[in-house]
Amino acid sequence: MTSTPSPAPSTTPTDHRKYLYLAGIGVAHSFAYALHNHIASTLSLPWEFLNRECPTVEAVVTLFRLPTFAGGVVTMPYKQSIMPHLDELDELALTLGACNNVYLTPEGRLRGTNTDWRGIKGCLLGASGAGRAKPAMIIGAGGASRAAVHALANELGCGPIYIINRDADEVAALLRDTQAHAKGGRPGPVLIHLHTVAQAKELPTPFYVVGTVPDVEPRTRQEIEARAMLAEFLRREGERGVLLDMCFKPRRTRVLKMGERAGWRTVEGTGVIGYQLEHQWRLWAGEKASGNVPYEEAWRLLRQIVEEHPAINFDGSSEL
Repeated sequence: MTSTPSPAPSTTPTDHRKYLYLAGIGVAHSFAYALHNHIASTLSLPWEFLNRECPTVEAVVTLFRLPTFAGGVVTMPYKQSIMPHLDELDELALTLGACNNVYLTPEGRLRGTNTDWRGIKGCLLGASGAGRAKPAMIIGAGGASRAAVHALANELGCGPIYIINRDADEVAALLRDTQAHAKGGRPGPVLIHLHTVAQAKELPTPFYVVGTVPDVEPRTRQEIEARAMLAEFLRREGERGVLLDMCFKPRRTRVLKMGERAGWRTVEGTGVIGYQLEHQWRLWAGEKASGNVPYEEAWRLLRQIVEEHPAINFDGSSEL
């Protein structure tokens, strides 16, 4: 195991690397391929970024172990289950308990890391840098929530962090995993699982709110209660903070609309992609090659794609 990324394998005439992948379930709508393919072309790399539906984590691993593999982004629901199948995990992936990025070491081994937290941190600071030492909140307790905990607690100094999630077992697993953050004399993050609106009423308003779940209409009792707890915080009088929803199908999710109506500064999840680009390409292509990526141009292309892509520009629901 290592905490320091190694340079990517050198590009040589015998280099068989050809494909970068987004692997998971429900990835057909993703538009990131156009952005990454533009970067590959700019670097004169014969690589193509592909979206791949993978019904099992084993299918992801099989894909990544092909000799043509150049790098991969792992999305739901495999950010945790992919970890035992990799050759190595860096310190970040081990501490966070989630992996969203896989790259090749110089020896050709599959190493996993986490770059999601960079996207979360970038989006929140881009909207406001005033949230340090204030409470924060995460909606969801899956793989993406691990990156949100790291960004909020360790990078932005927020606490406590409230967790809204319909499944108590998922929250219990998140609480166990975050114990890994306590090291070197640094205490672990303080997480509070919210169960009821009455409990939420007794707590201060969070400054940062990060959504990490798909955009669905609440139907079950637990889902309705979870949405009511969110509403309790968003609709209060007083200071409004920043609401980021990592889901961007559609761009303006139910949660973002809810925050907008309540006067919060809202951030679309598409920005999470942009703030990860530099580190992703450093891992995939190496320090020297990634230094030639025109990141300002990449951001302009990202914004253009976001405005035009039909798979994310639709009205999911006007509810709430």
